Amino acid sequence: MAQSFKFDLVSPERLLVSQDVESVVIPGTEGEMTVMATHAPTMTSIKPGVVAVAADGKTERYVVFGGFADILPDSCTVLAESAVHVDDINREDLARRIQDAREDLEDAKDHETRLRAEEFLHQLTTLEGAILPA
Repeated sequence: MAQSFKFDLVSPERLLVSQDVESVVIPGTEGEMTVMATHAPTMTSIKPGVVAVAADGKTERYVVFGGFADILPDSCTVLAESAVHVDDINREDLARRIQDAREDLEDAKDHETRLRAEEFLHQLTTLEGAILPA
């Protein structure tokens, strides 16, 4: 049995998870990472994606739209800009976010802004394909 550690998933609206877990998969901006007990201290930004939380033989999935993760050997805290359980994802909200990202891309005035907008739109559409059935 894997060693457990304290995990908290917090959004501006509420505390979604606060429990001992065996592992957490985080969509870091530099790549997906799995956190387990005794992980090296790390702080990373997260991109829109799915946080998978494994505890008691079950895995729960939460959609996050950016934020930060603070990882210590005995705990992990994800401070998400927005977060919701995968089962509670609102198709209209996701479609609105994608439309907003498309508009931001169209309105981009310089190369750097355009690149950031393209990346964000790509992340959102990838997320949409990963969590919503066709």
